[in-house]
Amino acid sequence: MANGFKVSSLLSQPDFVVGVATSSFQIEGGAEFREPCIWDTFCKVPGAIKDASDGHLACDHYSRWREDIAMVADLGFDAYRFSVCWPRIICADGSVNQSGLDFYISILDELKRRNLKAFVTLYHWELPQYLEDQGGWLNRNTAHAFATYTDVVSQAFGQRVDTYTTLNEPFCSAYLGYEAGIHAPGKKGAEYGKKAAHNLLLAHGLSMQVLARNVPHIRRGIVLNFTPFYAASASPDDERAVQLAHDHFNDWYLRPLLCGEYPDLLNQLPHNQRPDIQPGDMNVIAQPLDYLGVNYYTRSFVAWDDQTQFKILPPPDQAPVSAMNWEIFPDALRELLLKLDNDYTLPPLYVTENGMASDDQVVRGEVKDETRVNYLRDHMQALAQAMDAGVDIRGYFVWSLMDNFEWAEGYLKRFGIVHVDFTTQQRLPKQSALLLSKWLLQRSNETR
Repeated sequence: MANGFKVSSLLSQPDFVVGVATSSFQIEGGAEFREPCIWDTFCKVPGAIKDASDGHLACDHYSRWREDIAMVADLGFDAYRFSVCWPRIICADGSVNQSGLDFYISILDELKRRNLKAFVTLYHWELPQYLEDQGGWLNRNTAHAFATYTDVVSQAFGQRVDTYTTLNEPFCSAYLGYEAGIHAPGKKGAEYGKKAAHNLLLAHGLSMQVLARNVPHIRRGIVLNFTPFYAASASPDDERAVQLAHDHFNDWYLRPLLCGEYPDLLNQLPHNQRPDIQPGDMNVIAQPLDYLGVNYYTRSFVAWDDQTQFKILPPPDQAPVSAMNWEIFPDALRELLLKLDNDYTLPPLYVTENGMASDDQVVRGEVKDETRVNYLRDHMQALAQAMDAGVDIRGYFVWSLMDNFEWAEGYLKRFGIVHVDFTTQQRLPKQSALLLSKWLLQRSNETR
């Protein structure tokens, strides 16, 4: 909305958190001060990144973090969600890089000084390359290495953190990285995906146990990405395809966490695709969650396919889409939250990522991203409708604070509410940031 940013009064409650999110590899740079990770290696593969770029500098947040945190505070947000870079903390020889810890401790101290809540993600896809060389997430030992890393970080950070996330979107790590091969480390094969997913979920459970021991009074959980699937037609086959897609991409990650079991799909998989589940694994995975993070961007239509059982279709003709060609459909967020609440006994929820890519241009010193303004407003309204229906949602985070390295897309897609000139590193708040800021200021004044 060009003249304002108005959403439900539910989101104006003083205990409802509104924040922005980033991830380390996408913004930090400072690659020379850490071990290589799988994305450093993947960026060197010809054709892997659409613009042949890398994350060596990214948004230079490693040098500009004070400026960036000041921007979060000046815009009026309640919280900053960011990730810690594992290979910046643990060296290949197993030693701890104290300068890496100090970098994040400085950020946490600055957030505290500015009265910003710190939502810390321990893993946002940056597996140290030295662990990938030993099998990566196909090696069960990586889960135990993650628990060791969690121990180091949580002891060093102490009480500075408000909320810990173990893993961000394990589906992306497992499926996109180890099955489809379009994300790092670029392995491709149906026999890898579910095995990697199991070791990721085991890492989560082990990490939750460490956090419970080290920082028992700090909220801890996990963030999953969800795609609501819709049938391409009313045929029984298409409805069956929807359930299969849901089981593969959504329930495969959620059901183990909340129920200690995989979907029935497990028994339908060929034996070479089934994970190696050892005694006690499911109990470790199903640690009690203080919260569940929900990342939502778009919905997908699904049709039956005789060869693959289901196929995901492109957005319908004439449907509004983002620069990623993802359909813009806010109602699916409300329906997703209601479905999760209906299907499971949930912990409190946070919508930890929501946003869109658009082809933003700076014109006369401004970026008028009105489509993003409408996107954010309408999705926040859908979230409020779910809250009004009884779903316990405690906060909402915009993805992302600023334009950044967008994985296999390189720097071609801009998700930020702040424009970044990647040549000069100049930051420029877009219309979406300014209108959000105006609403947050009004909200703050009304809740005093």
